[in-house]
Amino acid sequence: MTTPLKPPPLRAARIHRITGPVRQFLQIEAMSGAVLLVATVVALILANSPLAEAVAHFWHTEVQLGVGTWSFNKPLEFWVNDGLMTVFFFIVGLEVKREIVYGELRTVRKALLPVIAAVGGMIVPAGVYLLFANGPIVNRGWAIPMATDIAFVVGLLAAFGKRVPFGLKVFLLSLAIADDIGAILVIAVAYTEKLDFVLLAFAVLGVLAILGMQWLGIRRIPLYLMVAVAVWYCTYQSGIHPTIAGVVFGLITPHRAWLGRKALSLALDDISGRLNDRPDPMKLAPVDVAMLREASSEVVSPLQRLEDQLHPWVGFAIMPLFALANAGLVVQPQSLGQPVALGVLFGLLLGKVSGIVLFSTLAIKLKLTSLPNGVGWLHLIAGGFLGGIGFTMSLFIGALAFDDLPKALAEAKAGVLAGSVCAAVAGAVLLALAKPVGRSKSGASAGGERSSETAASRPPPARTTTPAGGTASGSS
Repeated sequence: MTTPLKPPPLRAARIHRITGPVRQFLQIEAMSGAVLLVATVVALILANSPLAEAVAHFWHTEVQLGVGTWSFNKPLEFWVNDGLMTVFFFIVGLEVKREIVYGELRTVRKALLPVIAAVGGMIVPAGVYLLFANGPIVNRGWAIPMATDIAFVVGLLAAFGKRVPFGLKVFLLSLAIADDIGAILVIAVAYTEKLDFVLLAFAVLGVLAILGMQWLGIRRIPLYLMVAVAVWYCTYQSGIHPTIAGVVFGLITPHRAWLGRKALSLALDDISGRLNDRPDPMKLAPVDVAMLREASSEVVSPLQRLEDQLHPWVGFAIMPLFALANAGLVVQPQSLGQPVALGVLFGLLLGKVSGIVLFSTLAIKLKLTSLPNGVGWLHLIAGGFLGGIGFTMSLFIGALAFDDLPKALAEAKAGVLAGSVCAAVAGAVLLALAKPVGRSKSGASAGGERSSETAASRPPPARTTTPAGGTASGSS
C-alpha cells in the first residue's frame, strides 16, 4: 500500500512574514482602545510642550485638491475630521445595518432594552449639561455628553476577561450603536445651519445612482468610490456635515452575498473537473484563477467584507489620527470650573449612568423587556458608568458646537477627558465588585465590537444559488 503524497506547503512571501504578526495584532480589536489612549496621551503631551505651536501649525497646513480651474483647499485638520472620519461613520453605518438585520436590534423585544437605555443615556446627560451651561452661546454644547466611545469601553471590558457577562457586552455594544444613531440625527439636525437644496438634491441623486449600480449588478469598487466622493462633496457644500454621507453609504451597503454557497460549490467542482482533465493537473489556467477568485470573494456579503477590511484601519489609524488632531489640550485646572466643562463632566459621569439605569429600570418594571442573561443590577450600573466614556464622538460634536469659540472648545475638551476618565474608573470598580448572576455566556471573547455577536446574529449564508458567472443581484 502506497503512502499518499502530502500536498506541498504553501510558500509564503517575505512580506507575509512581516504582515502576519501585524494581522494577528489587528485582529485583537480591543487593542484599538489602547492605541487610541496612547494617541490621546501623546496629543496632551505635545499640547503642553514647547512643540505646541509647531503641532498646531502642522494641523492647520493647507492641503489643496484641484483639477484644471477647480480647486478645493482645506487645512489638514479638516481632512481628518471631515474626510477620514467619514470612513469612521461609514463603519458606524455598516454596524447599524448589521445589528438591524442580524443582531440585537433585529427584533423589537431584543432591541428595547439597549434602545430605551440609549434614549435615557442621551436625554438625561443633555439635561445635566444645560443645568450647568444654560447661556445663549454655551448651550450649543448640549449634545456633547450624549455619546459613548465603544473602542474604550471594549478595551476596558477586555481587561476583565471572563468576569464580564456576555450579555453585558452585547447590551453595551447595542447601546453604543443606538447612541451613534442618536448622535448622527443630532449632527444632521442641530448642527446644520443653512442648506443648499440644489446641491443636496445632487447628493441624493448620487445615492440613487449607487443603488442603481447595485441593482444592475455592478461590482467594481472604483466606480462606487467615484460616486461616493461626489456625494461627499455635494453633501459638504450643501451645508450638511459630510460624515452623514458615510452613514448613508453604510446603510445602503448590500447585506447579502452576490453568490450563494451552492454557486461556490459548483465553481469549485467545475475547476476541479477541468484540472483533472489536463496533462499537468498542478497548472491553473488564468480563467480558472479568475473564476476561483470571483467565486471565493463574492460568496461573502459586501457588508461583511467591507467591515472586516476597514475596521482595522479605522481602529488603528483613523481614530488615533483624530485623537492626535483633536485631543490636544493645554492643561489648565481652572478650566474644569467653567460651565461648559462642568456640564460635560457631570453629563458624562452622572447623566449617563442615571439615564441608562433609570430608563432601563422603567422598561424592565413595565415588563417591556428584561435584563440580559447573566447580568445583575450592579452590572447594569457599571455599564451605565462605562457608557459615560464619550471620548471620540463627544470631541467630534464639541468641535461642531464650538468651532468658532476656542475657549469654549477647550473647556469642552477638558470636560470630555475628565468625565470619561472618571466614568471609566467608576465603571471598572463596580465591575470588579459585581458577582456573576445565573448562567452567563462570559466565555465569549471581549476582543472587539464584532466579537459580541451571538451565533444567531451572524449573517446566514446567501439564499441565492446562481452558478458562478450568473447575474444574481445583491439587495441592500
